[in-house]
Amino acid sequence: MSYVRHYGTADLFITFTCNPQWIEIKQELFPGQSPIDRHDITARVFRQKLKSLMDFIVKHNVFGETRWMYSVEWQKRGLPHAHILIWLVEKIRPNEVDAVISAEIPNVQVDPGLHEVVIKNMIHGPCGTLNQNSPCMMDGKCSKRYPRTLISETITGNDGYPLYRRRSTADNGKSTIVKLNQQDIEIDNRWIVPYSPILSKTFKAHINVESCHSVKSIKYICKYVTKGSDMAVIGIGRIPMMKLPNTKWAAMSVVMKQFGEYFLFLFMRHPSVVHLAVHLENGQRVYFTAQNAVQRAAQPPSTH
Repeated sequence: MSYVRHYGTADLFITFTCNPQWIEIKQELFPGQSPIDRHDITARVFRQKLKSLMDFIVKHNVFGETRWMYSVEWQKRGLPHAHILIWLVEKIRPNEVDAVISAEIPNVQVDPGLHEVVIKNMIHGPCGTLNQNSPCMMDGKCSKRYPRTLISETITGNDGYPLYRRRSTADNGKSTIVKLNQQDIEIDNRWIVPYSPILSKTFKAHINVESCHSVKSIKYICKYVTKGSDMAVIGIGRIPMMKLPNTKWAAMSVVMKQFGEYFLFLFMRHPSVVHLAVHLENGQRVYFTAQNAVQRAAQPPSTH
């Protein structure tokens, strides 16, 4: 909360997910292997990509001068992803949001490279009536609130996030065809996850970028540091359910982060927050060493 008190609410909320199809991963595989067989390569490449992303944002000032913090977690399928909060010295004005964040399918004729990245990585689902078995479905509805509403201009939302411009095909918006259960499905801008064109083109991965103005984002980032490890229940023979042990569960990619060249900090921030040694009068810490213990015992300080 020191960040919020000093800098205000964060400006950008970025989620950067490892892409197992990165060429840096695939070119290191042996014949017949897939990325899921080589968590060591996945861990190493993601570590390098995350460092490159932070350097791109912080050192190259792609969004201007920044303060930041991030935490890393792992999906159940084993892929790591980082949640990043960015505070900008020069704030993004409402009329500048569309220049930084897009929630639309790019024009394939204008930028075919970006179009390919967005189609491969930034389409949600599809879910809902198109796919009731999608993992995001809860109680018959998409937990991520897709498909979103088509609007011609970006407007401020009520939950701290803007309602991004998502033009219909009748309003010069684009659409594309994707395969779902061996059928061709037309996808328009309602299904696009917000992204930054420059980050998506550079890192070719799922990078969700949101303009946020809510203090809740701090809680979302910091809870991963203290929530503990994933747990699993192990069944052994005929042991009753009440006696089954709860055990720590970790994917191989999670374990790899702890070793040498694969080591990955789960939480980082800049600038650092220093906890001041605040105390009541005469309540400060006193340290005794082998050199001063005898002297202090022989000549204790006066008390009142």
